Amino acid sequence: MFKGQPKGLYALALANTGERFGYYTMLAIFMLFLQAKFGWEQAAASQLYAIFLAVVYFMPVVGGWLADKIGYGKCVVTGVCIMFLGYVLLTIPTAANGFGIALMIGALLLIALGTGLFKGNLQVMIGNLYDDPKYASRRDAAFSLFYMAINIGAMFAPFAATAITNRFLAKSGLIYKADIPALAHQLLNSTITPENTSRLAELQTQMPDASVTAMSLSDFSNYYIEHLSSSYNMGFAVACVSLILSMAIYFACRPWFKHADVNAKQAAASNAPVAELTPQQTRERVVALCMVFAVVIFFWMAFHQNGQSLTWFARDYTQATVSGWPKAGFNIWILALLAASIYTFFGIFQSEKGTAKVVCGLVTAALWAGAWSIYNGMPSIIDIQPQLFQQFNPFFVVFLTPVIMAIFSALAAKKDENHPEGREPSAPMKIGIGMFVAAIGYLIMIFASIGQPSPAALSGTVSPDPVVPTFLMGTYLVLTFAELLLSPMGISFVSKVAPPKMKGLMMGLWFAASAIGNYLSSIPGLLWMRVPLWANWAILSILCAIAGLIMFSMLRRINAATK
Repeated sequence: MFKGQPKGLYALALANTGERFGYYTMLAIFMLFLQAKFGWEQAAASQLYAIFLAVVYFMPVVGGWLADKIGYGKCVVTGVCIMFLGYVLLTIPTAANGFGIALMIGALLLIALGTGLFKGNLQVMIGNLYDDPKYASRRDAAFSLFYMAINIGAMFAPFAATAITNRFLAKSGLIYKADIPALAHQLLNSTITPENTSRLAELQTQMPDASVTAMSLSDFSNYYIEHLSSSYNMGFAVACVSLILSMAIYFACRPWFKHADVNAKQAAASNAPVAELTPQQTRERVVALCMVFAVVIFFWMAFHQNGQSLTWFARDYTQATVSGWPKAGFNIWILALLAASIYTFFGIFQSEKGTAKVVCGLVTAALWAGAWSIYNGMPSIIDIQPQLFQQFNPFFVVFLTPVIMAIFSALAAKKDENHPEGREPSAPMKIGIGMFVAAIGYLIMIFASIGQPSPAALSGTVSPDPVVPTFLMGTYLVLTFAELLLSPMGISFVSKVAPPKMKGLMMGLWFAASAIGNYLSSIPGLLWMRVPLWANWAILSILCAIAGLIMFSMLRRINAATK
């Protein structure tokens, strides 16, 4: 799995791990921050969230175009500096007024611009490492490992956001209750019903500080919104620290990948060999890549519901407590031990020396024992917060990556006269399969939503019948399978097929497709208060299935153009 990979892969992957940790810590609580601080409805919050994601993933087009001219490394370092400034601005507590909104939007624009300069170009450098024939056969595996590494950062992000939020709330004599922000805004806007007034008063009595419970309901509402919002600001500060660590890794290990920080223009200036394509070959490759880009738009539309409709479902329709074995999934240390154990477990079979096999076996047993010990020490019932569900996707990425790699490795080894290169599916075929898997993920949500009141009905006196957390856990598991078939394979495919003089631009267009999908992810938010709950999931499931069919219909042309 790790054998035979260049050292530069690990340096660049770890540099991206730190950056992604900060980004996903911010993203885990961003939607909750918008609604808590400004009292925005789902449609407005969803629009800003989707626009931000779209700009984040569109900016790599600009970053890629620029890097093809001035170099990848220069863009990466500049991008980190710009991102850092954006996160600093996002940590500043402000009033919920025009200035506060303007400062927040300015911060988001800086984060998006910096990400555009950083994200795609760092991945191009990884692809350049595998232009060396010595490593060419390991390209797909490398991007799977890279994708796994950055998801380690994402896995810890919701935990970090939650821990910081709870800590700063506790300092103010508060605890988190998901219903309070919306009820508090209703009270302050004089739109609250008598039933919801009673509910808010009841939640106030649950605060641990006597001075807080003694406040008037209006003062309590202002106090809670102010301190919850500022606790989210402190969560955003995590990104500043993580960027500093990322750059420390980047510069300390730069000799490992410096030779890959060369674009076509720089290679030509140094008389290094550059692969040349005919105009027809270039055109065919660009067309094939654009076909793939068009399909993945619908995956990202469905996938990036994690910070929007899936988080709302976690907050409004899912039990706020968990017991039994599922509670293990809400302890980040158990997840970390299990994630590490899958690699040591595979090491038992992949190690060449008997001693190494024994060591891997002992370490695996120790990791499992540690996870079991933590689980046994947990209370029988624990409270959970909505953003914690977002840690399941990166955990599953980290845990399932070696499983997916082992499956594809076994298929690649099955060679015969009809399949001289093995039976491993091509990257475009994996993407098509991933679309169908994503459609299955939302079938789980349809089943979970049967019989539930619509979101619009919840604004009155209707209450949901909260479902067990395993519905969302299962959905994230299936969506992660789809992601592993699509995202790392797509990035690898672009790095391999893109014309040499257009590598940065083509990688940028891959992210531009993600940008369009991210903006379209706001559609369920716009429909949230207008359609039955199950209808949102049905739309996403059907679109993914249709996109999968389209992908399979184009496979022959794509494969022919990219050989």
